[in-house]
Amino acid sequence: MTEPAVSRLLIVGSASVHTWRYLAGIAPFAGEVWLASNRDAPEQYRPANFAGFQRIDFRLSSLVASGRLRGWIKAIRPDLVHVHQANSVAWHASRAMRGLAIPQVLTAWGSDILLLPESNALFGRMVRSNLQSADVITSDSLYMAARIRALAGEDCRIELLNYGMDAMPLTPDLAAKEKRVLSCRLHKPLYRIDAILHAWSAVEASGLFGDWRLTVAASGDQTPELKQLAETLALRRVDFPGFVPGHELAELYRKSRVFVSVPRSDATSISLLEAMGHGCLPVLSNLPANGEWIIDGLNGRIVEDVRRLSDSLLDAMREAEDDRQLQSIADINRKLVAQKALHADNMRRFAELYVRALQAGPKQRSKKKK
Repeated sequence: MTEPAVSRLLIVGSASVHTWRYLAGIAPFAGEVWLASNRDAPEQYRPANFAGFQRIDFRLSSLVASGRLRGWIKAIRPDLVHVHQANSVAWHASRAMRGLAIPQVLTAWGSDILLLPESNALFGRMVRSNLQSADVITSDSLYMAARIRALAGEDCRIELLNYGMDAMPLTPDLAAKEKRVLSCRLHKPLYRIDAILHAWSAVEASGLFGDWRLTVAASGDQTPELKQLAETLALRRVDFPGFVPGHELAELYRKSRVFVSVPRSDATSISLLEAMGHGCLPVLSNLPANGEWIIDGLNGRIVEDVRRLSDSLLDAMREAEDDRQLQSIADINRKLVAQKALHADNMRRFAELYVRALQAGPKQRSKKKK
């Protein structure tokens, strides 16, 4: 599109690389772009048309966040507000926008919909209210879209969009791939890195694939205990490189033959898309969103029971050792990524959504606080 999709765009979201990537990616489709967050975007994510930043404390306990954000919205007069996350970020944003005739797009993250409402009834009501306040909600998976509709009601408007990966990697060079299994999810209980280490212990004990290694990249609250677990299990072929910047992570994907990710709950993860783009064979937990990308035995492995993860890893390693089989899987997965998950293409789709939202106009939002 030649004209900006929106003249003055306000992005509201927590300090996260996902929010910052979106800010930089959507900027070419806006005249001016503003950011409200608990921390300013790093310099490399601030586009040339970045017009300003407002610091907002998005904690639920904050008594001034909604009023502070409302005052800023009135001052900068955006044409559209895009809120990222249906948690306390959207709670403060929806209260700030009551009575303001501005369209609101809400992008829900997996944890907002799949975990937060289940934690207690109060959070469930908060998420429902946030969803119902939005003019358009975006979801990155069909499964999460169904959960959104169950929470928000049949009349909510949902569009399927994901942030996408930055660019399609070069065609994988299988000769450059090492016999390596890669895990790169955060070291938090949700991602069950401990289950991966226990499964790898069974792999080492099997006596098979003695020239393969497991790399446990990333970091988090559980890093010390995960390293201790690896020592307790006497694992001999495990690396913990810690947090790695994007270019180093891309190199790990490029060198790895198998990618493993077994969270308890998840929507479409960027790490899965990156692994698919780099020609890794994915081994994933049995979650509905994963089933929208991977068919067990065709282009990856779905683990029915994480207690038997070692069996799936052994099957995946056996398959990934065969260059012809791995090439076939890589071809399928790279085609899927090219069709549905490239950042630039999906930013254009978000911009087209903005045009439709502006044409439809905002909901009539009550000024009364509930």
